[in-house]
Amino acid sequence: MTGPIGRTGGTKVKRALGVQAALEWAFRVEQAQLELPPPKDVTEEGFGFGLEYVLLQCAMLGCKMDGGQHKMGSYTHPDAEVIAATVADMPQSLGGIRMAISMAELARAGMTPDWMPGVVPRCVPLEIKNNQHGQRATTIVVGTERVKTRGKWRTIELLACPITWRPHPEQIASARRGYEDWRLALDWVRVGLIVGRMLREVEVTSAMPKGHPWRVGD
Repeated sequence: MTGPIGRTGGTKVKRALGVQAALEWAFRVEQAQLELPPPKDVTEEGFGFGLEYVLLQCAMLGCKMDGGQHKMGSYTHPDAEVIAATVADMPQSLGGIRMAISMAELARAGMTPDWMPGVVPRCVPLEIKNNQHGQRATTIVVGTERVKTRGKWRTIELLACPITWRPHPEQIASARRGYEDWRLALDWVRVGLIVGRMLREVEVTSAMPKGHPWRVGD
């Protein structure tokens, strides 16, 4: 993904990447940085214009960036800057800054959110005790019963073993909701990059990660 852009008959050929691959190229290969807005309680005085603002002004003027050195001492491809700026502009309805940071970190690591593939809840004892005889599930008294043994009435305790589910089904559901939220945000970035038409050497395709990879046949 770091090779030169090809040319055919003098026409520049763009590098076609799915949006997830585009983010990994921008953040992992080009090491682009998120230009996040300052906290609301901090005045804008003393701060330079954010990259998103610069890109917006360029779009309004009908021009494109001819730079890519917002990082001190190193070069970052202008297209990577555009991708990073798009991610940084994530709307609150899709997770805002928190989602933007999460997407950038995942892209730098070349990872997809952990949706706990292959995990099935198992019914297990709530607590295990170890003794000289090995492991035993902890029991609790849940009642008493009168029984007659050898001609005498005796009171015996009724014991039960508290159980739980590990991992809990809600943990799995939460992980998969997180994946779905990430994918929605990824699709927003994909559409923004395609509609914005500000990428000069990268073409974002329609390719997307699976919607529900835990479903058979999806």
